[in-house]
This record gives sequence, structure tokens and C-alpha cells, in this order.
Amino acid sequence: MLIRQATRIDGAVLDIRVGAQIDEVGEALAPRAGEDVFEAAGGTVLPGLHDHHVHLYAAAAAESSVQVGPPQVRDRETLARALTTAKIGDDGWIRAVGYHDSVAGPLDTTVLDTLVPHVPVRVQHRSGALWTLNSAALRRVGMADHPDGRVRSTDPLWSDALARSRINLAGLSTRLLSLGVTGITDATPDLEVDDVTTLIGLKQNLHVLSPGKRILHDDNLDLEELAGWIAERHGSNGAVAVHCVTAAQLVVTIAALRQAGTHPQDRIEHAAVVPPDTITDLAELGVTVVTQPNFTAERGDQYLAEIPPHEHEQLWRVASLLRAGVPVAFSTDMPFGRGDPWAAMRAAIHRTTVSGAVLGPGERVPARRAVMMFLGWPGQPARARAVVPGQPGDLCLLTVPPEAALAQLDAELVAATVIGGQILYENSPTS
Repeated sequence: MLIRQATRIDGAVLDIRVGAQIDEVGEALAPRAGEDVFEAAGGTVLPGLHDHHVHLYAAAAAESSVQVGPPQVRDRETLARALTTAKIGDDGWIRAVGYHDSVAGPLDTTVLDTLVPHVPVRVQHRSGALWTLNSAALRRVGMADHPDGRVRSTDPLWSDALARSRINLAGLSTRLLSLGVTGITDATPDLEVDDVTTLIGLKQNLHVLSPGKRILHDDNLDLEELAGWIAERHGSNGAVAVHCVTAAQLVVTIAALRQAGTHPQDRIEHAAVVPPDTITDLAELGVTVVTQPNFTAERGDQYLAEIPPHEHEQLWRVASLLRAGVPVAFSTDMPFGRGDPWAAMRAAIHRTTVSGAVLGPGERVPARRAVMMFLGWPGQPARARAVVPGQPGDLCLLTVPPEAALAQLDAELVAATVIGGQILYENSPTS
């Protein structure tokens, strides 16, 4: 196809001939016989957005789940109302997500049984790491004798009893196209071959971190074991992606990488807390940090209320990492974060919470830099793609020129999404 009069982020107004890759970029390119033409009318053209850390099955399931966390649910009364009025799924379960202990304290089977005693219920903590099941649910998965119903997401003893393959990903894929997302990195740590085969049906380009993804838990941080696993992955020419949401997890991961050595594509996922003395370590290792600035907006008020003020600057760092030379890329962590890259960009620029407070003003980045964080290659998230010949034929077209686009950074600006030289989404009255 031929895209006419599109404005690159550097201000150049160009025509773009695109198929599986960008074939030609220039001025006044003549349409070829049978070639589709899209009139960009001066609007911005970007490489298609790539969300570098999401959980696709969980995101698809979340769209039919009941939300039981702030701000919708704030106390035990509203939690009870949300669960007792929730629609029971086709599988006979009530699936609830987004729970935070500030609502009604730590959940267990006893608490859930008082709210919903007879229907299987599973409630996911907003971190994504923990589920709590009521007695009916524990019986359903063959764990009736479990002491408290609190199970880790990665525990196959219960998760294997759930039918992941029933989840319909088509609607999620279409919604992501409307956001200009042409590529996704799935960070689910326990994907099997059949799971990945199902994901291939998505319209977006797919990259999968499993089996090189490792989630750490503060109650089981084993430096020698982690270093051994990293060395084993590197020995088979595989990179690692290590989930670090606490300072302890980050410190142990840095030590393990120093001991085992690094691979050019090694990643730190989240880096939610980065103490000052670890920034130089990350720069020296050359490991890429894939972080989620959207959480400063989505959860910032809770951070401000619950975390000591002297630690606020350590949360979801961006600018200080970049200044130190650490490669950084963005993701949304959908569904645990809002799956809108444009909102994440705005959060990185402003770092404003829902109440209007600012969390970590020294970690703000300029708008253009925020956009670039979603344009990386799947295997090199911090290296942005460009609208030049030879690059992938995956593009995001906006309705306005770059200056206006950078001022707004809103999903409503997406005019069309192109994958492999084909328009798969177009913002028109009939789309």
C-alpha cells in the first residue's frame, strides 16, 4: 500500500510505500496499479507501538472479570457487593481481579466463604502474583484441604485445573489495534507450547519471554540458585528476564548477573523500586530495564500514603536510569496495569497521580522520549525502530502532526494501524 503525506516525528512530510517491510520513503511517490492508498493528510506516522511486557491470557480473562480493587472497591462492604452481584462465568466461576489489602485486609478462604459460600470464587491480588480461593473453588481444583486458599499464580497444582484455552483473544487483539499496538511481548512465565500456539492467532506480532522469565519472591531469594539458572540459560544462548518489584529482588538479581555474566538481551522486568546505589550497577551490567510508569498514575496515591517519603524517588524510575546510561523501555503490564500505552506515556511525562499529586518529579521524561520507549524491537526493547526503508511494515498513523500529537498523546488520535503493509484498523465512522 501507499501512504501519502504522512509526517514523521522529525517533521519530514513523506509518502511511504509499505508491504511486509517499508519499501520506499520519499516525496510525491506515484501509486502503482492495484495499490491501496491511504491519505494521511499531514498526520503523524510512527512505527507501530510495541507493548514490551503484558499477560495476554490474563488480560483477555480480565475483560470478563469483576474488578475488586481501588478505586471501584474500597472496603469490605463494597467488596461483598461486587462479589455477590458478579456474573458467574460459563465455567461456573466468579473471577475477580485487582484486589489490594487496603480494601479489607489480607484475604483467605474464611473471609471469602463469608461473602460467597457456594459458588467457586478466585480473587487475584493486583500484583498478579497471588490468588485467593474460597472453599467451593478449592474443592473444584482438588485442593479441599488447603489451609488458607492463598496460592501463587505460577503454582500448577491449581492452575492446571483451569481451562486457559477457552479464553477468546480476538476482542483484545482488536482493541489493541485501535491503540496503534502492532506488537506484544507476553511475559507470562509458565506458557506451554499449546498456549503459545493459540497466541499466534493474534493480529499483532508476538514475542514470548517464557521460558527465560523468572518471577522472584522475597521469601525465597536464593542467589546461588538464581545465578545457576542464569548461567544455564546463557549456556544455551538464551537471555533472561527477571521480575523485580522490590529492592531485595533487584539487589539479588544484580548480584546473580555479576556472578553468572550477562547476555545482550537480558532484561529486568518492572524495576519498581531502584535504590540509588543500584543505578550504577545496572548501567555497568548493560541490562535493559522494562518498566511501567503508568503505575505512578494508577497507584500513585496509595504509594504516597503507604511508602515512606524518602523512598518515593526510588519508585518506577526512568530519567535517572537514562542519565546513567541504562537501556530503558516501557510496557503497561496489562492487565495489572491499564493496557493503554498512550496513558503510560503521559504518566512518564507528568508522573501525576489521580489526586493531582506528583510522584517522583525528577524521573519525568520529555514527550518524544516517552513515545520512543514503545517503539523498540522485541529483542532489543530500548532500540527504537524508524520509518525508513528496510524496517518492518508495521505503522501507527495519527490524525494530527507531531507537535500536536506530542502535546496530547491520546489513543483517540490513532487514525490507522498497519501491520505487514495492511490496514487492520482505521478510525472511521464505520470502524
